[in-house]
Amino acid sequence: MPMPKNLEKRPCPYCRKPALWNKNPWRPFCSERCKMTDLGLWAGGDYRIAGEKIAPDAIVPEGENIPPK
Repeated sequence: MPMPKNLEKRPCPYCRKPALWNKNPWRPFCSERCKMTDLGLWAGGDYRIAGEKIAPDAIVPEGENIPPK
């Protein structure tokens, strides 16, 4: 069943230009440039998810067991 015409394009999360949804290799972004720019902002710490800060000594390295409380 084809996607309704009003859903074929959605705003790019980065630049807000209309981005094709179907057969778009960079979906939900409009281009590889917007996708990579957004990824760089996440990697650089410009985007954050709200929450409490975690003390560095509370981080358990991957593969180690978490001690019981």
